[in-house]
Amino acid sequence: MQLYAIVAIIVAIASVLFALQNNVPVSVGFLTWRFDSSLAMVLLLALALGAIVIALISTPATLKRQWTINRQQKHIRDLEAQLATARSAASGMRDVTPASTGMLIDPSRFVGMSESFAGSDSLSPARPIRGDTERMSVLHEMVLARCN
Repeated sequence: MQLYAIVAIIVAIASVLFALQNNVPVSVGFLTWRFDSSLAMVLLLALALGAIVIALISTPATLKRQWTINRQQKHIRDLEAQLATARSAASGMRDVTPASTGMLIDPSRFVGMSESFAGSDSLSPARPIRGDTERMSVLHEMVLARCN
């Protein structure tokens, strides 16, 4: 704020010096309008009118850009909220293990599973034992219940 005040004072002093050095009377005419004043006043008036025109021309683009930025920031906040929700749901899913569901897993039921992943010579993949489908559906329902 102090920098703004210092710049304003410097501009005011420069304007006064400009007006004192250019005090020649000038007549300006436009269509039927006629204006008589000092050269400094005419130049400063032209400068002020130019600044007003520039401000009026650039305002719509500035407003549009600001609206776009605000809309994108809102969209980013929404996406971050969705990401936080998805992360919390994913962290909840990490806690669902067979031990936490009360299901006991018999390691002998998965005989052949490591061979199928490791690329053994056996052509037949490991088959699920009867009852696995029911346990998997229960586990699936528990995961869905925890996510909701």
